[in-house]
Amino acid sequence: MALGWTTILFFLILITLLALGVPLVFCFGSVAILFTVWHLGPDALYLVGITAYQGWTSPILLAIPLFVLMANLLQRSGIAEDLYQMMYLWFGRIRGGLAMGTVAICAIFGAMAGISAVGTVTMGMIALPSMLKRGYDKRIAVGCISAGGTLGILIPPSVLMIVYGYLTNASVGKLFMAGLIPGILLSLIFMAYIFIRCLKNPEMGPAVSDEEDSSMEAKLRSLVSVISPILLITCVLGLMYMGVCTAMEAAAIGAFGALIVLIVNRRFAWSIFHDSVVNTCRMTAMIMWIFFGALLFQHIYSAMGAAEMVASIFTGLEVSRWIMLIGMMAVLMVLGCFMDPGGILLICIPVFLPLVESLGFDPIWFGILFVINMELGYITPPFGFNLFYMKMLAQPHGVSMQDIYWSVVPFVLLVILLLFLIIVFPDIALWLPEKVL
Repeated sequence: MALGWTTILFFLILITLLALGVPLVFCFGSVAILFTVWHLGPDALYLVGITAYQGWTSPILLAIPLFVLMANLLQRSGIAEDLYQMMYLWFGRIRGGLAMGTVAICAIFGAMAGISAVGTVTMGMIALPSMLKRGYDKRIAVGCISAGGTLGILIPPSVLMIVYGYLTNASVGKLFMAGLIPGILLSLIFMAYIFIRCLKNPEMGPAVSDEEDSSMEAKLRSLVSVISPILLITCVLGLMYMGVCTAMEAAAIGAFGALIVLIVNRRFAWSIFHDSVVNTCRMTAMIMWIFFGALLFQHIYSAMGAAEMVASIFTGLEVSRWIMLIGMMAVLMVLGCFMDPGGILLICIPVFLPLVESLGFDPIWFGILFVINMELGYITPPFGFNLFYMKMLAQPHGVSMQDIYWSVVPFVLLVILLLFLIIVFPDIALWLPEKVL
């Protein structure tokens, strides 16, 4: 069978399995094994064992369970409550101050955890009831938490960037540095939007009344809560940026630091530690199995020569490379509405990376564009993960799914704005990696 028809059949079977609801690992694995036997023969199945061993023992991927453990420990450390109290005292009397503070806390959690769920779920439990109680419009309250949670995969350390770096052989350290400025910029864009919106419509985010001690002494005392996050972020990112340690070593320091924070905040208990470890094992096992299936998929896809064929077809078109880039962005946006970001990463990178390189784009820069698209995936209907987290957390407060969908529309547009800015001004992402490394 001609390579073109084989490639079409390859993806047709994969899409069919996904549409039938087959778990992602079995979709990737079964298609990869089927085409391995077909093209290379049964003797080539020894590659399955080699792929599993090489993938699961990679030093880069060993950082994932450590960052996940750090996130699980931080979720139980009490840092979020202390940070929110600090934001309440300092910014509560500004219109929209609680919502802006919530975005800032989500950014801080993103810099400590590396995944989206921690900031979204934690602030959904703490900030949402507080804002609704104080008269905030439910859409601005829900929207700032849903969108703020996505910062966890853009602001380093990002688990998604680690997987992208492994699949593309890109430097994880450079990816982390490339995501820092866009992550901070997006946080500021979110906060600026909230401030302007609440300035024009004060009823959307009213200033809180003098309900608590808001003296300067109380405000200064609340700043103690910032010490632990700053020290942890400095240890995890600062040491790695200075070249003192690798991503895996930084993740180990972060996990240990999170445990220390738990003890210092007097939240440590063996039951909490046990639950954190069990949740980490479950999440890591899920990630690694999906990753294993995707590696098999990527290997047979490359062995068939399909990656080179697709790249040659697109590069042979008399179309501007920027049009092709916009086409890839559009594909990622559409897939983000229906699929898990991890699955999109593992499906699209084998297809897009050869094309990106042949068009002369920087893989680090493209990686940041990819991650920003995955942020959109977390908050775009109908299947954005953060939307379902918020449904679980907001439903008891009388917030409908329709309210949640409408709440994220302005933030989706703001994320698209950031995507456009980085396409037009690549140095937003590339300046820091070029200066540091």
